[in-house]
Amino acid sequence: MRTVAIRSLLFSFVWLIFSHGAFAQIGIGVSVNFGPPAIPVYEQPICPTDGYLWTPGYWAYDDDDGYYWVPGTWVESPQVGFLWTPGYWGWGGNAFLFHEGYWGPQVGFYGGINYGFGYGGRGYEGGRWESGHFSYNTYVNRVNTTIIHNTYNTTVVNNATVNRVSYNGGTGGVTAQPTAAQQAVAREQHVAPTPMQTQHEQAASTNRAQLASVNYGQPAIAATPKPGVFHGTGVMTAGHAPTPNNAATSVPHPSNANANVPLPNNANVAHPNNSNVPRPAGNDSILHPNNGNANVPHPKNANVTHPDNVNVPHPAVESHPSHEVEPHGESERHH
Repeated sequence: MRTVAIRSLLFSFVWLIFSHGAFAQIGIGVSVNFGPPAIPVYEQPICPTDGYLWTPGYWAYDDDDGYYWVPGTWVESPQVGFLWTPGYWGWGGNAFLFHEGYWGPQVGFYGGINYGFGYGGRGYEGGRWESGHFSYNTYVNRVNTTIIHNTYNTTVVNNATVNRVSYNGGTGGVTAQPTAAQQAVAREQHVAPTPMQTQHEQAASTNRAQLASVNYGQPAIAATPKPGVFHGTGVMTAGHAPTPNNAATSVPHPSNANANVPLPNNANVAHPNNSNVPRPAGNDSILHPNNGNANVPHPKNANVTHPDNVNVPHPAVESHPSHEVEPHGESERHH
């Protein structure tokens, strides 16, 4: 597969001059006649170590094979105090253009795309720098608090329309426009993606399972614990979207506090109250289990006696709805 290497060279100058949709991002590259698929639903891997920031997954494009998914991953910031502004696809008048992501002291405009995990379409609510250390908001990030102690928990309210649209403008796209403050941020000096991020994208481009034409919008590798780590513990696949505002997705707890329910092995891992699924405010009751036994409901009485097996422990689990993730069609074609 041929990786698109002219992203920040050939198109950058042309579109900065002729496209009003440029917004002075760090670079604009590939142009495509139709928009990318919807953002897949996936869980976030646990943060590998202190100082790593979450960079959400996105659809990149190859001239030969079309769109492919670059997994979300934890990345070490290139400089203390820097935050990540995700890249995004935006309609430029006659084609969709990819606006490169960048590092800087402030988060700029990223198309109003709801990437989840603190990137709700405007700014970043997943963490902040404090006295030279990054502090993680465990409401939206999975962090092992026995290893990383600089954490806090602040509710992130998502009032956005429930969708997973992955592009700005055009038919069906997000309609957000940059504010004056975001335009000012875009004009500041930025740092390009790190070499590890570039290699991460290149690795994704050579994996055919990441192609939208192969996975139909549900990539085999949706998120990774570190750049380029596409196998092993912490690698996440695309999953199913939880149903918003559905009380049935809450995990009922037995009234007996001394019930024989074993604690999970990683009880100190902070589980965020949302995945990358946009949801209206008020639905923060979905928990994330540490095992794959996803569809087993809790009995009302945890001490129910079973034949030949008394006081069988019941681990805390959640119920996942059977909502299928549908790939985003190529309805936005322009010739």
